[in-house]
Amino acid sequence: MASLLHATEISKSYAHQVLFTGVSVTIADGDRVGMIGPNGSGKSTLLKILAGLEEADDGEIIRRKNLKLAYVKQSDEFGDAVTPIDAVIDAIGRDHDHDSHGLEPAVQASIELSKLGFDELDKPINTLSGGWKKRLSIACALACDPDVLMLDEPTNHLDMEGVFWLENFVKTTNVAMVFITHDRVFLENTAQRIIELNTAYPGGTFEVSGNYSEFIRRKEEFLTAQANQQLALASKVRRDNAWLKQGVQGRQTRNTSQVKEAADRREELSAIKDRNAAPKKTTQMAFQATERKTNKLLSTHSLCKAMGNKELFSGLDLTLSPGQVLGLLGPNGSGKTTLLRLLTGDLEPDSGTIKRAADLKVVNFTQHREALNPTQTLREALCPIGDTIFYRDKAIHVAGWAKKFLFEQDKFRTQVGKLSGGEQARIMIANLMLKPADVLILDEPTNDLDIPSLEVLEQTLGEFPGAIVLVTHDRFLLGRLSNEMLALDGDGGSKFFQSLEQWQDYTAQQAKDKQAAKQAAVEEKKKQQQESKANAPGQASGGSGKKLSYKLQLELDGMEETILNAEEILEELKEKMNDPAVITDHANYGKVCEDYATAQKKVSGLYARWEELEAMKQG
Repeated sequence: MASLLHATEISKSYAHQVLFTGVSVTIADGDRVGMIGPNGSGKSTLLKILAGLEEADDGEIIRRKNLKLAYVKQSDEFGDAVTPIDAVIDAIGRDHDHDSHGLEPAVQASIELSKLGFDELDKPINTLSGGWKKRLSIACALACDPDVLMLDEPTNHLDMEGVFWLENFVKTTNVAMVFITHDRVFLENTAQRIIELNTAYPGGTFEVSGNYSEFIRRKEEFLTAQANQQLALASKVRRDNAWLKQGVQGRQTRNTSQVKEAADRREELSAIKDRNAAPKKTTQMAFQATERKTNKLLSTHSLCKAMGNKELFSGLDLTLSPGQVLGLLGPNGSGKTTLLRLLTGDLEPDSGTIKRAADLKVVNFTQHREALNPTQTLREALCPIGDTIFYRDKAIHVAGWAKKFLFEQDKFRTQVGKLSGGEQARIMIANLMLKPADVLILDEPTNDLDIPSLEVLEQTLGEFPGAIVLVTHDRFLLGRLSNEMLALDGDGGSKFFQSLEQWQDYTAQQAKDKQAAKQAAVEEKKKQQQESKANAPGQASGGSGKKLSYKLQLELDGMEETILNAEEILEELKEKMNDPAVITDHANYGKVCEDYATAQKKVSGLYARWEELEAMKQG
């Protein structure tokens, strides 16, 4: 594959903090590169440097002539745009090198949005879910025809439906992609090559061609070999040191090259020791449990709750017992967070009952970080009074407690609001670990955590003896921990499943059934129109108003069927645009997009003509 971009020996520092040094990365045509690494390793900064949004301190980047790169950052921002089509038109307008292929910006914007599943192009952006906002950010990037699309933590704050869509998009698009993510299943299913940015490796990176499973296998082999290399080199250095300590007579016979080789081995041993120590920088988590033996910690009966005119769920029965991990599924807005607030007692149900064991202790992790005070310093957030933490009846100095969560004392005066999302998540986990619990309520605890922290969290939660209710888009964590899953459908229904795969099969079948019902409704409408026309051939419309000419009345009588046929063609073209076989055929794909734009114009024109004829008829 032809190289699009090649970065050599890239280094970057901020103030006195070195992010990375000597990093080399290549991106080629058709690449799907997953970039991972511990929080603070500089992944986002490296991606911005590759995209040309930041400058490296050292190194060289060679880009193919006229290469176009698009960067989609973690947060979705659309400036002054009010609707999705406004946002994409603005993005096209900002790209001065954009080739419109002869299409008007509005037409091209509608094509890009339709390719990503948007039906309501004028729906206010502020009403979109996190998943649809991420789609819109990607549509804005794709509208400028990039050769390389770079995504920074695209799965963060998406619901499961959004993650599934994004995964399918990454697998079927023909644009080269680089994405930062900590979602291990996403990496497994989409990445063709994985690069880890970590001081554990020579040059600061470790690269493997293959998916996440292959990466883990190769990484373990490399780290084992590097540990063995340290042992072998340490043995040589010990012999070198003994040799250097020999008497004066021995020193006189020593040659300069041998002394230099010994010094080189000491330096190499020091570097390997530093690299081998790097992977051990993980958080130390362990939630406290009350060890209560009660069989039923919390149970609900016929629980119902609505928000406004929307029923979230009704008749819901569930029981939480020690050792149970209940995964909560459903699209954004289906009521997951509302149900969690009912279980914690922050909200009251519209009807039904919630029974809690006496003196039940519930610990709650919220995804929106509202439990944190952004004006507090890190030290105050970890230890509001004095300098001692009491954990499991043991006194721990705040500096030692902070180190368990990878915080050094030089950050103690930093305000919480200025810390990264991962750092804020670690503060919340640290504070929750101080509270003994019977039930853990966890709303997206994995957001912003790196893979090493996720692995520790997974182990910690697996050892917790109480009950856990877990909302997360991290399928790896959900599949490993949950022994039962409750899915909310967003329309007031709920259903229990034994596994994530069972739920996926069920939702896929539901989607097929809805599509079949929609198609049946279209066919029925078409049939009714044909029967109506057959029963009243040539009959002019009665009632008041102006009588149309025979030709115009004939056109009006057939307008509904004409529009119906045009919309069917439009729907067929939309399905073609989402067909992976068509997407990968670049020439054919462009033709389908042009046909779609033409069909879309035709439908709009037919509706306008229908309104015109009706207005003429009314006089």
